[in-house]
Amino acid sequence: MALDATVACNLILPVGTQVVSRVEVKTSTGEAACMRGAVGEIVDSPTDNSHAYQIQLPDGTVVRLRRHEFHIRKHYQQEGLQATEAVLADYNLYDAVIYRCVVGSRAYGLENADSDTDRRGIYLPPAALHWSLYGVPEQLENSATQECYWELQKFLVLALKANPNVLECLYTPLVEVATPLAKELLQLRQMFLSQLVYQTYNSYVLSQFKKMEQDLRTKGKIRWKHAMHLIRLLLSGITVLQDGFVPVRIQEHQVQLLAIRNQEMPWEAVDAWRLELHRRFDRAFAHTSLPERPDYEAVNAFLIRARRCMVQED
Repeated sequence: MALDATVACNLILPVGTQVVSRVEVKTSTGEAACMRGAVGEIVDSPTDNSHAYQIQLPDGTVVRLRRHEFHIRKHYQQEGLQATEAVLADYNLYDAVIYRCVVGSRAYGLENADSDTDRRGIYLPPAALHWSLYGVPEQLENSATQECYWELQKFLVLALKANPNVLECLYTPLVEVATPLAKELLQLRQMFLSQLVYQTYNSYVLSQFKKMEQDLRTKGKIRWKHAMHLIRLLLSGITVLQDGFVPVRIQEHQVQLLAIRNQEMPWEAVDAWRLELHRRFDRAFAHTSLPERPDYEAVNAFLIRARRCMVQED
């Protein structure tokens, strides 16, 4: 996880860290002991940042510099190569959103009065920015508005891995924005479906139920809404393998799912239903007509077409 500049400046750097001087240091006779931009290595660190570090230069000279008087060398080399806010400000990447849909409880038909409206989708950046030194973020997030948009390639890779959140974006009935390119993708969404759904969905549910069982033992409670969505995920996975599409609304099980969220179904009954669904998932996997892997070539061809579209627009 990246640290902000304030936190980073308050960390005590260890001996051996290579640094670059921000300042020129002179001797008592006025001669330069350390040039601005000189490379050195920390040979003694203070106990706090109110004192100086001892830094040895390549010729053996040792100078004393406070933390604000030098850069960490590897950070210094990266400066100018990272996309700054000023660079990205020239492009409103939200204007590059080609697909926006509603997912989550409202799409599942499991919402209540307190449910948020979760929007997800895809953005396709201008070619000039995508090809630049700065690159583009893999996703745009706005927690205040509950929005998240993946850069097209990131979205496609996640879909190929059978990421359930991404696959549901392709099948939700609540679509708000879809450019012609996005509509083409929706027409091709079958190319993402494969037997990987079985491994991806199963492994996630298994790991999450294990955590909930631990929470029950240690805390005496679980997140019931999360348990509801895990059961829904198994129901969805079974349908994908049996029928070849991703069901977003599972109306026939709505009452049972809401009973889990509202803590009206005992944990023992929830866990028993989960085990039954795992067995059904196994049988669906054994008889599915889905391919072992998704259609990587078709997805790659779509991505190339999309990239070419952005070149033509530029």
